Amino acid sequence: MYKLAIKKYLEEHGFEALRPKAVLFDMDGVLYDSMPNHAIAWQESMAKFGVFMTADDAYATEGARGVDTIRQMVLQQQHREIDEAEAQRMYDVKSQTFHSLPEAPIMPGILDLMSQIKACDIACGVVTGSGQRPLINRILKDFGAYVDEAHITTAYDVTRGKPNPDPYLMGLKKAGNLEPWEAIVVENAPLGVRAGARAQIFTIAVNTGPLANNELLAAGANLIFNNMQEFSDCWKNFDF
Repeated sequence: MYKLAIKKYLEEHGFEALRPKAVLFDMDGVLYDSMPNHAIAWQESMAKFGVFMTADDAYATEGARGVDTIRQMVLQQQHREIDEAEAQRMYDVKSQTFHSLPEAPIMPGILDLMSQIKACDIACGVVTGSGQRPLINRILKDFGAYVDEAHITTAYDVTRGKPNPDPYLMGLKKAGNLEPWEAIVVENAPLGVRAGARAQIFTIAVNTGPLANNELLAAGANLIFNNMQEFSDCWKNFDF
């Protein structure tokens, strides 16, 4: 399965080989089982501003910069354009709501996967559409054995978020100015998968949410696992 996926990826992009020096992880729904909390926070906070969001909306826009999601929703529903500063004020309310909820658990299997990756002398990085300092601090606390701050790309490192390739191109830069064929992206949502694919990086989707696998494949995923533990169990089969 994985050999065929890699072969197809290499042929599509004209690369000689996949030789990963870094694995770039999304955060929500990948490092943490946090999307249910985000769905609640989006719905409750945006309702205060007269913006209607569903849980499906939260999953569909997961990975994008929060301010971009807000500007898009306001334009669609209220037919007005707001600047980034106003969107940031609204996003701050969303962040406060999110942090008032119980702490999301670490995704099962992720620590074992990172341990295996480190044993292969491959670096781990994080590429997230969030920029909230408490979340960055938690990444460093929970995954400090595998990830340092220099290898975390946030919403504030780019002006164009996912599904644009910019976040993952920045992730490549932070990982040591790597080429696309020297990295792997791990994502759980269509926007993030598109970003990884547009950056020409081999993109693995781990379907930890309610979306059908076909949606992730259509977004450009090269390989799909049903959960993070399944991916971790299969890591030893990869032959880079």
